[in-house]
Amino acid sequence: MKTEINMTNPVIECILSRSAAKYYDPAATLSDEQIRELVRIGTSAPTSFHLQNWRFIAVRTPEAKARLSPIAWNQPAVKDAAVTFIVCGQLVETSVIPERLAPLVEAGVMPATMVPEWEIPARNLYMAYPQRRRDEAVRTATFGAAAMIYAARSMGLGSTPMIGFDDEAVHREFGLAGDEIPVLLLAVGAERAGNWAQKPRRPVAEVLDLV
Repeated sequence: MKTEINMTNPVIECILSRSAAKYYDPAATLSDEQIRELVRIGTSAPTSFHLQNWRFIAVRTPEAKARLSPIAWNQPAVKDAAVTFIVCGQLVETSVIPERLAPLVEAGVMPATMVPEWEIPARNLYMAYPQRRRDEAVRTATFGAAAMIYAARSMGLGSTPMIGFDDEAVHREFGLAGDEIPVLLLAVGAERAGNWAQKPRRPVAEVLDLV
C-alpha cells in the first residue's frame, strides 16, 4: 500500500525552510531553561544500542564566548548568537549499556533478560575496533545536533553548525574528557536581517538510486 505524504506537514515545512544563519541579534538571549529544552530535544535522537554517548557544552556567557571565539576562527556567530553548543561525542564504551538500559527495564519497555542480548553484540561490534568507536561518537553527536537544528527552527530561532575550530584547543580550554571528541559547534539564537533562504539543492535524480 502506498503511503501518502502530507507536504503541508509543519515538520516538513520546518526542515525545508531551514538555512544556516549568518547574522544574529547580539542583544537577544536564551534562558537556561530554553537551552535545556533544546538539549532535551537533541537527546531524543537515535543512538546505537541506546548508548547516548554525547555531551553538550552551552557557551552562553560573554566570558565563555571570549574563550571560544579565538579558537573557533573568530567566527561572528560565536559572539553574536545567544549560545554556541560544543557538541561532543564520546568514544563507545559498551560497559555502560546495562546502566543506560535500566530505565527501560524499570518502565517495563524492555525485559531485563534482553539487556545482555544488547550488551554482548555491542561489545563485539565496537570494543576491539577503535575506528568504529570513534565513528559512532561522531554519528551520535551529529544526530543530536541535527535534532537541535530543527528544534531551533521550530522555535523561530536560527542556527549555524560549524566545524571551523581548533579541536585540540577546544578540548583543552573547555576540559573535555579523554574519551570525548568535539564534533561540531552549533550556534543558536535570534536572527537579524540579511540571512539567506535555504539554498537550492542538487536534484534528487542525481543523488538517489531506486533499486
